[in-house]
Amino acid sequence: LGWAAWKTYLGRPETDGTRCLAIGVIGSAFREFRPEEALQVLKSSLALRRRHFSHDEPAILSAQTNVACCLGNLRRHDEALVLAREIYAGKMALLGVSHENTIGSGCNLAASLTALRLWDEAKTFLHDQLPAARRSLGTDHDLTLCLNESLAGILAYNPDRTRDEFAR
Repeated sequence: LGWAAWKTYLGRPETDGTRCLAIGVIGSAFREFRPEEALQVLKSSLALRRRHFSHDEPAILSAQTNVACCLGNLRRHDEALVLAREIYAGKMALLGVSHENTIGSGCNLAASLTALRLWDEAKTFLHDQLPAARRSLGTDHDLTLCLNESLAGILAYNPDRTRDEFAR
C-alpha cells in the first residue's frame, strides 16, 4: 500500500503539497511496524517541508512531532527529548500556553522527560502545565488526563519521591 501511494505521487514535483503530505502519511503508517524505515521517511518529509515550505511553521512542527514520536518508539529518548523541547517551544511561541496543540506537545515532552527519568524536571513542568490545561480544556479532556497520568507515573516510579508530593 505504501509503495502504491509513493508511485502515485512520485511524478509530482517536490514542491507539490500533496506529495509532501503523502510522504508524511507513508512514514506515519510505517511507524508502528517498521520504525527504522519510518524514521528515514519521516526525516525526509521534515527536510522537504523545511526546504520548500519553510513559511508553514505548523506543518514543520507537525513533521517534527512525527520524527520525535518515531524516535521514542525506537527508544532513542535523548534525541526525542531534544526535538520535543524544540516542538514545545515552537508551539508556545506560535499558539500560546493554553492552546490544545501546545498542551498536546506538553504531553509528549513530559513523556520524553519521564522516559529519561528526569523526574524533577518532569514534575516541575507538569505542575506548571496542569493549571493551563484545566483552565482551557477542562478537567475531563484527554490531554488534561494525559498530563495527570504523567504526573501520577512520576510520583509512582520516582525512587526519590516524598510523602508530601502525593498530597499536592
